[in-house]
Amino acid sequence: MEVPDGFAGELGGDVSSHPRRRVSGMLGFVARDPALLVAGATLTLLVLLALFGPLAWPNDPLGIDVGASLEAPSWAHPMGTDSVGRDVFARFLEGARISLAVGSLVVVVGALIGGFAGVVAGATGGWVDGLVMRVMDAILAFPPLILAMAVSVGLGTGLKTAGLGIMLTTIPYYARLLRSEVLRIRALPFIEAAHALGARRMRIMLRHIVPHVVSTLLIQAAAVFGYAILTLAALGFVGLGARVPTPEWGAMITDGLQYFLTGQWWIGVFPGIGVLLAVTAANVIADRARDILDPRGRYAHV
Repeated sequence: MEVPDGFAGELGGDVSSHPRRRVSGMLGFVARDPALLVAGATLTLLVLLALFGPLAWPNDPLGIDVGASLEAPSWAHPMGTDSVGRDVFARFLEGARISLAVGSLVVVVGALIGGFAGVVAGATGGWVDGLVMRVMDAILAFPPLILAMAVSVGLGTGLKTAGLGIMLTTIPYYARLLRSEVLRIRALPFIEAAHALGARRMRIMLRHIVPHVVSTLLIQAAAVFGYAILTLAALGFVGLGARVPTPEWGAMITDGLQYFLTGQWWIGVFPGIGVLLAVTAANVIADRARDILDPRGRYAHV
């Protein structure tokens, strides 16, 4: 049976009312927030560089030219060359593609698995809830970076195992957050009304609970994206990520450390800037997304 439309307004204001005013208010908020605009432009630029940069700059990121080793940035090599003459700019572009691809994959798979587990645990309750949460607690018992390192070492170092380890550490955060949100929504009057009108549990979960947790899931996904890029760089930095000579940002920073004090700063600085920009942009977007998408946030009643 259908739930009366009026009950939907119990969730932090009537989320279905005056949609044009709400969208207009959110767009105005975005336009008035310089930090959000800069973060969005930065992340967009990195995505464009990852997608189309190798086409515009076709230098081989693995190509070795010993005669051109350790050259400073120039028109021929905008970010210089490394110790064996590889073009740092070409490697930077390939590193952007790797980092953004792994970060996106971690976000999507982690959200699907963790979000599903959290929604099912919160909506079902009982022994299912207890079992799911104990599994999540067991994963959270390990520091995230240590667990990712353990997975990478246990399954063999490489991008795939590094991504798998990072993904495993993100699942509990999705699950616990979505579970708590589902428990909060279950206690609202319009859900109780649906039960009273005879709606089935599956219908309530799919029709009335899941749509209300999507915004929370998106906010968490934006935060996880920055975390995934940073953790991948950390694993590459300690030698547990991409294998040499794969141009991953963390591995490039490690390669550049030994030359930093001798004046060849560009080898490690440029990939470090890439990590900094990507993570900062993702975190700013996640922070602002909470204000825009959270039904209890500042724009819930626009």
